[in-house]
Amino acid sequence: MTDFANPGTPTDRHQLGAAGMPLNTLADYRPIPADGYGALFLPERIAKGYHVEEIHDGAYYVTSGAYDTMFVRTGNGVVVVDAPPLLGENLKRAVAEVTDEPVTHLIYSHWHSDHIGAAGIFANDHVKVISHDYTREMIQRWPDLGGKRGLPVPTDTITESDTLDVNGVRFNLDYHGVNHTPGNIFIYAPQQKALAAIDIISPGWSAFKHCDASENIRGWAEAHDWILGYDFKGVVSGHVNRYGTPEDARASRDYTNDIIEFSKEALDHGQEFEYIERIGFSNAWVLWENYFNEMTNYVTKKTLEKVTDNGQTWAQRLAGADVMTKYHAYSVLEALRLEYGMVSGFEKLIIPQPGE
Repeated sequence: MTDFANPGTPTDRHQLGAAGMPLNTLADYRPIPADGYGALFLPERIAKGYHVEEIHDGAYYVTSGAYDTMFVRTGNGVVVVDAPPLLGENLKRAVAEVTDEPVTHLIYSHWHSDHIGAAGIFANDHVKVISHDYTREMIQRWPDLGGKRGLPVPTDTITESDTLDVNGVRFNLDYHGVNHTPGNIFIYAPQQKALAAIDIISPGWSAFKHCDASENIRGWAEAHDWILGYDFKGVVSGHVNRYGTPEDARASRDYTNDIIEFSKEALDHGQEFEYIERIGFSNAWVLWENYFNEMTNYVTKKTLEKVTDNGQTWAQRLAGADVMTKYHAYSVLEALRLEYGMVSGFEKLIIPQPGE
């Protein structure tokens, strides 16, 4: 029987050496702070498979312990945001636990199936489905996004920001431009002061790998300031195990900005000649792999050791920062080249100059 209380060392089954990814143990990283688990280990969440709680005035947060979303009572119908597969049918159970109102509206934040892949549970409920144009385009292009249970195609779409009134309850459907994905909209209920901004921050934690697998890193970074432009009591982020506060959003914004600033430093780090001398040009990918790894390690060290405004380092303040910062650093370094118009030290050596 597996002893989950005493985990060991992962088995390196593929023995790829430098061609593969390293496998690490819990002992290689900092322990997760006790307050980093949110609803994950609550007895009622473990028993039911989900946890639901009111954010404010009829807006509810619901989580599987890893994926989360929100829904809002309007007095004569429920508006649901997304339908993550890890919540699945439990999303309906969570709604029924707090209200007898039927689900009448489903809003897709964006097209990624890990957040909307269970929307087929509403296929026979005659709900109005709303999304950005781009989200509908992706659902129509790839109808297998919902697996065996197809996704309801949006009946109403928006191109820019718009509003929705359901029984007198207002929702702002805000599109600020490309961020985590094209078409990723923020859903804000002003009366309830509840915001769903999916896959930008992870309250109390570092985001998952590569800036939460975002399709546009610059837009994802800017989205932190968009979140802080709202007057909210709770922001539902799509991941981990509790909703976020304005302080969580500020911490995530500052952590991200530190990664960006240290990445800009790394591009001017000046180690190009050392790598050319030690590795040469016979395999350019080995040269670039080592050069990027050096810059990534520079950014990761500077970020994790940065003492923040509450006296803690980022490694101490955000759960999992020592696990994930290196992935964010790599993504930001590439984004500086692709999305910010910067060039690396290597490129500066070979870019043709005027008159040459």
